[in-house]
Amino acid sequence: MGQSVRTLSYGSWPSPVDAALAAAHDGRPDDVGFVGDEVWWTAPRPTEGGRRTLVRRRADGTEEPVLPAPWNVRSRVIEYGGRPWAAVTTDAGPLVVFVNFADQRLYACTPGGGEPRPLTPLSPVGGGLRWVEPDPRPERGEVWCVLEEFTGDGPTDLRRVLVAVPLDGSAAGDRDAVRELAGEQHRFVTGPRVSPDGRRAAWLAWDHPRMPWDGTELIVAEVGSDGTFRDARTVAGGPEESIAQADWAPDGALLYASDRTGWWNLYRDGRPLCVREEEFGGPLWKLGQRWFAALDSGLIAVLHGRGAAVLGILDPKTGEVVDAAGPWTEFAPTLAAHGERVVGVGAGAHSGYEVVELDARTGRARVIGAPHEDAVDPAYYPRPRIRTFTGPGGRDVHAHLHPPHNPGCTAPDGELPPYVVWAHGGPTSRSPLVLDLEIAYFTSRGIGVAEVNYGGSTGHGREYRGRLREQWGVVDVEDCAAVALALAAEGTADRERLAVRGGSAGGWTSAASLATTDVYACGTIIYPILDLTGWGTGETHDFESRYLESLIGPYAEVPGRYTERSPAEHAESVTAPFLLLQGLDDVICPPVQCERFLARMAGRGVPHAYLTFEGEGHGFRRAETMARALEAELSLYAQVFGLTPPGVPALELTR
Repeated sequence: MGQSVRTLSYGSWPSPVDAALAAAHDGRPDDVGFVGDEVWWTAPRPTEGGRRTLVRRRADGTEEPVLPAPWNVRSRVIEYGGRPWAAVTTDAGPLVVFVNFADQRLYACTPGGGEPRPLTPLSPVGGGLRWVEPDPRPERGEVWCVLEEFTGDGPTDLRRVLVAVPLDGSAAGDRDAVRELAGEQHRFVTGPRVSPDGRRAAWLAWDHPRMPWDGTELIVAEVGSDGTFRDARTVAGGPEESIAQADWAPDGALLYASDRTGWWNLYRDGRPLCVREEEFGGPLWKLGQRWFAALDSGLIAVLHGRGAAVLGILDPKTGEVVDAAGPWTEFAPTLAAHGERVVGVGAGAHSGYEVVELDARTGRARVIGAPHEDAVDPAYYPRPRIRTFTGPGGRDVHAHLHPPHNPGCTAPDGELPPYVVWAHGGPTSRSPLVLDLEIAYFTSRGIGVAEVNYGGSTGHGREYRGRLREQWGVVDVEDCAAVALALAAEGTADRERLAVRGGSAGGWTSAASLATTDVYACGTIIYPILDLTGWGTGETHDFESRYLESLIGPYAEVPGRYTERSPAEHAESVTAPFLLLQGLDDVICPPVQCERFLARMAGRGVPHAYLTFEGEGHGFRRAETMARALEAELSLYAQVFGLTPPGVPALELTR
């Protein structure tokens, strides 16, 4: 017999997707790579303090962790990190080199061969010594990587340089034993990629005030017999051209993704391979992200698309791309190739991220690791729609709509659902269309979610990204409001029950929306930027310390704009209830931003709650934190919208 359908008001539908379940399934596999014929990757462990472990898939298909708790494979270079591990095969087994999050030291180990041994020293200065993108070179007895070295206690007192670390452990107590491969020429560098013949190295570099999606330089140098880089020269890129990734083809040609046409397209020794108004690259938020990988046959595995990134095989001779068949509509920027095998991390609208292998010879794609398993009946999953709305001036605004959906419930006739507009972080980023149990947590209870890829988002070319230039706090706020109001106008959402939420840059957009519009009845603000003047003059980390020059304008030239746009300066305009969530270890958007905002809200009588979390930084990783945050958010909406979700702890709002 079929399940009976109950008529219940939106927001009061019972759901098997509880907060603990959603939190336990947060995160995705990442940093895939081949070790011999095996596939390895890093994997999240939300229920183990939020650490990331290293997983290997043996030839018989079994998966096993390489490193037990408390080892946490994660780098803090540029705070967002990057590829934290690499391994090579030896007679004694795989030699693994990895970064441990707790002390940021580089370690080496052979699985089953004893405890990992440190390769690099601790530093008493500032944030210490940090490493990323290790590349073991056992023939030289070294591992090549990027070193981020603090020279003082300030967040911008540091240098970054390409280095060689001895594999014998002689640098574990001696910084001077770390050999520098190239002089310190740029503020930011990626790890070197060495040509197949070992004679050349290529890497990306850029300097303040640019972000890597604004402009990077592709540098090539000769590798001397002594292992130093010589005659370094820029071969592509510049202040207005972003090279997202560079690597070598098996025949020694230099491949790279450049947005010189307004779209990240692929080039081979400067020649375009597939000219399309699609992205074959993306924003370099983490060092070592990979959107393409060369195969031995000369073909190239690529991630490409508009507003999405799917996996395909590019024939550089014809410019044709054949996409992998399967349910995956989005791939993360991590690819690896071995022979004609390609490994990536893909997800779909009804499945989470899983490790996918594509055989380029047969075209067959299959899941080989971290397979998606339905945590609940998939009938409770969201049923998303891709929409394009019209913003101010007739501009397109891209969004993903997740209407309320529960197979056992329907709303009374004539009732319109509440909707929450989600503003993604970055802001130079986007919301991928993938299964997200945090979204299901709301939609299965009768609350709609609209993910807005506002102007400034990636996936739609450089012109779309450029809409936010000096317009942050304006275009993003307008685009989110345009989507919310359009949903109300068309009868999809209840105009009186609209909310806005976001984290990091999305937290900024949420707070700015509450301060400058009357669209929303409440909002959730997660580890946000709230005070531009403070954030832009020393309250954040080095990587983004000059980001506001493009998003707002140079502070020396437009200081008033920093004040005008900051929600912290306009607390009197915030009248809607809000929830503020903050990690106390966040050095990107530090707690002082929230504290300053709350001090200016004091005594104004606006209902709100401020929850802080010990041990959490920028982006919550612990299951208990994520569950508490979700329940608090739902309770806020319940109180403001008049909902009665069963089994949700009440959030105490103060005035």
